[in-house]
Amino acid sequence: MAGYDFDYFVIGAGSGGVRSARIAAQHGAKVGIAEEQYLGGTCVNVGCVPKKLLVYAAHYGHDVEDAAGFGWSVPSATHSWRTLIANKNAEIERLNGIYRRLLEGAGATLFEARATLLDPHTLKVDERKVTAERILIATGGRPVLPDEPGAREHGITSEDAFFLPERPRRVIVAGGGYIAVEFAGIFHGLGAEVTQLYRGPMFLRGFDGDVRETLAEEMARSGIDLRFNTIITRIEKSHDCLMVELSDGSVQPADAVLYAIGRRPNTRGLGLDAAGVATDGNGAITVDAGYTTSASHIYAVGDVTDRVQLTPVAIAEGHFLADTLFGPGRDRAVSYADIPTAVFSTPPIGTVGMTEEQARARGPVDVYKSRFKPMKHTLSGRQERSLMKLVVDRASQKVLGAHMVGPDAAEILQGIAIAITAGATKADFDRTIGIHPTAAEEFVTLRTRAPDPEPADLAAE
Repeated sequence: MAGYDFDYFVIGAGSGGVRSARIAAQHGAKVGIAEEQYLGGTCVNVGCVPKKLLVYAAHYGHDVEDAAGFGWSVPSATHSWRTLIANKNAEIERLNGIYRRLLEGAGATLFEARATLLDPHTLKVDERKVTAERILIATGGRPVLPDEPGAREHGITSEDAFFLPERPRRVIVAGGGYIAVEFAGIFHGLGAEVTQLYRGPMFLRGFDGDVRETLAEEMARSGIDLRFNTIITRIEKSHDCLMVELSDGSVQPADAVLYAIGRRPNTRGLGLDAAGVATDGNGAITVDAGYTTSASHIYAVGDVTDRVQLTPVAIAEGHFLADTLFGPGRDRAVSYADIPTAVFSTPPIGTVGMTEEQARARGPVDVYKSRFKPMKHTLSGRQERSLMKLVVDRASQKVLGAHMVGPDAAEILQGIAIAITAGATKADFDRTIGIHPTAAEEFVTLRTRAPDPEPADLAAE
């Protein structure tokens, strides 16, 4: 690879880019990586990690309330948003340092500057030109704001929410994806009055129907004002608050309006045309099964390809690509089947495999499910209920999907995901001894098959 400054140059030091750069460098490649904003990308700085910290903060309030039922005399609790954000910032700064040390320890050259493509092998990094034999684009995505009047002027995104100087008293959350339901729970758990709007009849499109309905019931029970088939039509500033006009004709005051209506691939201004890299109509970089773009030596992984927007997927893609290009290669490509995921809503969701709706579209299935009050709430007076559900292929009895709404759902479903990835059957679940008393044991004690839906219900789906 003589004649180039680098064997491999990575644009974007998020989860996928950092992993790919590190592994390539460990294989002996001369690696450069550029990041113009913050090390660790969206997940570490304005995504998964700080979000989970805020979710913990919101849940601690519930724990304080519940403690009285278990004999604790707890004085009236107060919360400091400023302390939470300051401590969150300190933790993110610590993680940024870890990412820097990981890259430098692997032997990669880090450029904390913007990188753009000038031609198929040349990049402008800050004011310097560098060349590379192979290039990876891993610049992730950005949240979007709509064009409706006042949205861009007065609305905020999830990224802005992490840096609010004060916790708003009244929050409107627009959107029906996982980010929207998570922030609705965060703000509500920290004491805000929350209204969540969604343009369709039920949020979390693509998730299992029972999961969606269960979460909606529990969020409404907790006091969040859920409004479906409703959108914002205009936002205006009025004295010390925002006046938000809704599609149902009502006007609602708010101190913050958070839009969580989607993300767009972060490809603008990268110089893709100059390098011959094609994108789709949404700005996503198009790649083949090996993450190769329309330019044979330029690759893309993670959210910038707008396929599966999950941090562990980007990490797996970046690792696989580095092994393929510079190492011995891996014995398998990244599998996009049965990807487990979680929504850190209130209560949280864990899910892996097919939804009931997806499975029924393939053929007959057996469904097992249970709704119950978690043991941790039995003495507290909290009415929150959990859902556990298995979707099983009727002919082979292979477990096609597992879904949970309730405390520790993400932790529990990670283990269940191993079983489903390994091809476990319902009989494998049945002969597994449960850990008692836990919520997780419910997955190995489900025995009563739910009745098949009526044909009219299937048609409605």
